[in-house]
Amino acid sequence: LHGEIIQKIVMMYYPANYVLFKEGDEGDALYIVKTGQVQIYHEPKEAGDLPAKVAEIAAGGFLGEMALVSDVPRNASAKTLSDSEIFILSKEDFSKLLSSNVALASQISATVVSRLKENDRNAL
Repeated sequence: LHGEIIQKIVMMYYPANYVLFKEGDEGDALYIVKTGQVQIYHEPKEAGDLPAKVAEIAAGGFLGEMALVSDVPRNASAKTLSDSEIFILSKEDFSKLLSSNVALASQISATVVSRLKENDRNAL
């Protein structure tokens, strides 16, 4: 399994404060943080407002997984908080992997469901 993923995945280096994606962007990839830290946030609604922090993803964590299982736009923005090494798995490659690996599919699905529930709780 890991061999399949490693063949498809790309590692990128990003400096601190690099915006990986913006709220409303088309979701086209999953990001896995190897080193560094990424902040997930909502853009300010009005001029003068500060961005609303949603979460911080540390090494070993991942983000952008919603894009892989649904076609909805990004529901938040993401930027690096420090110099970071990030693995990127494109939606297209992910779809190919899922069709050949049921265990991986169910693991990702379970994570997405738990994050959706968490997001709903945080929204109240």
